[in-house]
Amino acid sequence: MEKICKNLEDTKALAYEFVKNLKGGEVVILQGDLGAGKTTFTQSVAKALGIKEPVTSPTFTLMNLYVGDKLKLYHFDMYRIEDIDEILETGLTEYFGNLDAVCFVEWAENIKPLLPKKLVKISITKLGETERKFVIENID
Repeated sequence: MEKICKNLEDTKALAYEFVKNLKGGEVVILQGDLGAGKTTFTQSVAKALGIKEPVTSPTFTLMNLYVGDKLKLYHFDMYRIEDIDEILETGLTEYFGNLDAVCFVEWAENIKPLLPKKLVKISITKLGETERKFVIENID
């Protein structure tokens, strides 16, 4: 699926539509350049899940957990990962597939060998100051 969002309101609407299809256990990888809107989209998904607290990028903590009305949200940021063994030692991948949660992974390419085979991939391209192109696909 491909969608052009002209502003933040369009992005929020897309996030709410996306959440309607979540059952739990999904691993969603977010791809896009710095500033493309990966964290912004995750924040909108969090609101759609009923999460009240502010959602921030876990660049230094690697993972933040948020509890929503429907599902938990594990938000990963793998930007600073240089050695895949770092992730193996932390046990973070044990969260993948948790049926009462959804995992959102930014910079997933840095841990590609550790990702499950079944994924939802969201590619975000910045087209203008507020305009973004979202491509959402299931990967098996």
